[in-house]
Amino acid sequence: MKKNILWIIVGILALNSIGMSIVLPLLPFLVGKYLAPQQVVVGMSGLMSVFAACTFFAAPVLGVLSDRYGRKVILIISLSGSVIGYVIFGIGGALWILFLGRIIDGLTAGNISTLFAIISDSTEPKERTKWFGYISSVMGIGKIGGPALGGLLGSIALSLPFFITAGLIFISGLAVYFLLPETLTPEKRAKYLTPASFNTFSHFKDIFSLKAIKLLLVLGVLFYIGLGIFQSNLTVFLKDIYKWGPAIIGGMLTIVGICDIITRALLLPWLMKRFSERSIGITGLIIFGTGLGLIFASTYIHSAVIIALAIIFIIAGEGLFETTYNGRLSQSIDESKQGKLQGVNQSLQSANNMLIPLGAAAIYFYNPGMLYATATFIILMAVIMYVKYMPEAKTAQPQKM
Repeated sequence: MKKNILWIIVGILALNSIGMSIVLPLLPFLVGKYLAPQQVVVGMSGLMSVFAACTFFAAPVLGVLSDRYGRKVILIISLSGSVIGYVIFGIGGALWILFLGRIIDGLTAGNISTLFAIISDSTEPKERTKWFGYISSVMGIGKIGGPALGGLLGSIALSLPFFITAGLIFISGLAVYFLLPETLTPEKRAKYLTPASFNTFSHFKDIFSLKAIKLLLVLGVLFYIGLGIFQSNLTVFLKDIYKWGPAIIGGMLTIVGICDIITRALLLPWLMKRFSERSIGITGLIIFGTGLGLIFASTYIHSAVIIALAIIFIIAGEGLFETTYNGRLSQSIDESKQGKLQGVNQSLQSANNMLIPLGAAAIYFYNPGMLYATATFIILMAVIMYVKYMPEAKTAQPQKM
């Protein structure tokens, strides 16, 4: 295992996660410079949707390019796109400029899938889940301190956090260029590109033609639907149902970052020494679904304790399932197709980011409790699917296409 490479990746992700979370508290205020107060939520949704749409089409293509030309060059391109996007955001001047920044960032958004492919290149299959847990916990660090730092910097100048973020991502790009070696050797690369290599949907067809991978990705889609409902709706739910203000909601959400780090960096490695990844993944889904069920219950039994327990269960379950899911996914295919697989996976998550908030909003408008009952039922289906159709992974024979 190339531990030096992996620790460099951890450092790069730390810079990225802190940088990107710095800007989160400032987005409504930045959009508010160009739209009336009642239109800010529409502008925010538009910016998120256009980024997700660009990522949906770009991520699989960037993944294939990384399989052909290596991980390093694609990672540098992706980070450079983020730098340009955040600089444009900081400069601003008109709403269309903000959209331009998100489009550029979205069309080059292959950094996460490429980093996951690098981890797959650099580890033995049985070690991947542990390292996916480490890097995910590092990303959780940004969820704790980044927003507070962004609020402080934004009080100095609204555009400052965006330039700081661009600077942090630029530094991580330099680290990639000077410190990170190429992990995909020429003999393991895809041998050629075709016009279909630039067709996002052809990559979906290739990946979903493999039955085991198709079932795994469907399982992931069910999970990310439940997670998307929670992430897109919780603050609105707490505001409407519990009448909590920003301070109480913010305090509750600090649980997210803390629990994320504890689960992925401490609990998961301990569990992996004692249980199979399949058992951990199933347990994670059950805990995750229980948390969603607790939120459903809290619509009828108002209790801050229930909400706190729900958040702990959801984040702990997410950490246990998502990390083992990514580990199993990376074990399911050979090195020359890791970029394509990770790109398709990231593209599916982008599709969720586009569609789930809209669907969740429609159900929530009808009945907030029904939204979380629906999410709980979806995760129950995922648990049944995992138990019935997903046997213990066999890492020795990854599938080829």
